Amino acid sequence: MTADRHAVLRGAAVPLGLLAAWSAAAHLGLVNSHLLVPVERVLLVPFTDPHGRNLWPGLAASLTRMVAGFAIGAGLGLVLGVLMGVSRTAERMVGPSLNAVRQIALYAWIPLLTAWFGSGDLAKVAFIALSAFFPMVLNTHDGLRAVPAPLLEVARVLRLSPVQTVRRVLLPGALPSIFIGVQLALIYAWIATVGAEYAMGLGLGVGTVLSEGREHFRMDIVIAGVLTLALVGYGINTLFDRLFRRMLVWQPAGR
Repeated sequence: MTADRHAVLRGAAVPLGLLAAWSAAAHLGLVNSHLLVPVERVLLVPFTDPHGRNLWPGLAASLTRMVAGFAIGAGLGLVLGVLMGVSRTAERMVGPSLNAVRQIALYAWIPLLTAWFGSGDLAKVAFIALSAFFPMVLNTHDGLRAVPAPLLEVARVLRLSPVQTVRRVLLPGALPSIFIGVQLALIYAWIATVGAEYAMGLGLGVGTVLSEGREHFRMDIVIAGVLTLALVGYGINTLFDRLFRRMLVWQPAGR
């Protein structure tokens, strides 16, 4: 058995144990079954219940919003991070304002965004983009600033142009930090997607399904929605983690 399979089995032990404890507690009457619905009912509700089946179109809508918001926020964050990373002037001009703005709690932007863009998809995508922007710009900037000085000295000795220095030295050196920024931006974007749908309402989305399930006291739908969020978030993180590990195979282990 490979090391990867051992790791998967070790990682699955706790969730499986929790599922077993949950099932036992529900069936033995140790908890209120209206609050902690039996496992099998939760697993079947997205397939057999008319309201539970709303989870699928909701998930598709949530992922679409997340991709749009992530692309906008991470793209702008990458551009600004590179600009601040290669230019001390840009860093001095933008850095203080950026640090001040990022101190604002993300959810404090919701009243302003809904006033500007309404409660539709535009406001939700703007909120998601905002959540993805900050981890991207900060990690890109930090990665570029952390490129070892000897590499920059080599670029000077080879008389590389500024563009060549960025393309051949700075960006490859900053890739590990940039990829961490991408992973964080993805996680924050997914959390913000559900938060925006839950807080702003209107339209399809997993957050909307959760909100409606709570209003109608359908805990089976609520728990199914929460499990869906966890599985999708885990899947996104695992997918990109493996992808980045392959792309950074030249990096020393542990970096």
